[in-house]
Amino acid sequence: MVAPVNVTISATTALSATLGLGVGVGVLLVILGWRGTDTNRPSRKARSRRVPRDQRRTLRIGLAVAAGVLTGVATGWIVGALLAGLAVWALPHILGRDPAHARRVARIEAIATWTEMLRDTLSAAAGLEQAILATASLAPTSIRGEITDLAAKIENGDRLAPSLRVLADRLADPTGDLVIAALLLAAEQQARQLSDLLGSLAHAAREQASMRMRVEAGRARIRTSVRVIVGTTLAFAVAIVLLNRAYLSAYDTATGQVILLGIGVLFGLGFSWLARIATLPELDRFLAAETATSQPLLGAEGQV
Repeated sequence: MVAPVNVTISATTALSATLGLGVGVGVLLVILGWRGTDTNRPSRKARSRRVPRDQRRTLRIGLAVAAGVLTGVATGWIVGALLAGLAVWALPHILGRDPAHARRVARIEAIATWTEMLRDTLSAAAGLEQAILATASLAPTSIRGEITDLAAKIENGDRLAPSLRVLADRLADPTGDLVIAALLLAAEQQARQLSDLLGSLAHAAREQASMRMRVEAGRARIRTSVRVIVGTTLAFAVAIVLLNRAYLSAYDTATGQVILLGIGVLFGLGFSWLARIATLPELDRFLAAETATSQPLLGAEGQV
């Protein structure tokens, strides 16, 4: 009676391992094929910035597939292999740091610095276009590429207002929208006291960056609590699988796999909610809608 059971378990384990390996290879082939057939090639600078991110993504996919296959081999659970792969894929986002926050704060501070440069240059009786050209090469590193492209458009004779709207889309930041809105007002309606307005906006941007840093310091405690909860839960689950396998024998059946899937979904929803409460929501941009509605108008002018 023992031999048929062992044969069945071995067959299930081999099948789960084969399915997990096949799914992993299929996902990798789809991703590689999608990247290889992309006809809209980005610039060399954009590709160089994207390479480390693509490498990390490929590494996470490989680790997720490996974890799924190992879990399938160790337990014989297809659902367990799927949940393990998804956990390895999502855990760096839930337990790791938030590099996007640091980039957002750095961009806000860079916008404030460039705004102060414009203010100081305009105070020297320079025009707006001349001020942009003069500050392009001195702009902070995190936004220098966008400002340099704006200066190139101005040198090529493009209109200032559409070029500023393109800059707002590339910055994609609510604080940048405030500065671009002031520059658009000056470019289209010859606003007075632009230097004072830019100084106020730069001060507001630095205050917002400081506020974000204070909020992030408070949310760091929440992130620590999330790490403790998630780590304890996963360690308990792994310990049961390794040390008391007979306790989980109910999940060896098809009904047990369905129940395991439901439990995994519930835990996934809980972990996702914990990650959301530890993330600072982004403010809505007010120039995005205006830019989207202005594009057909520009196109109509080009046809006329």
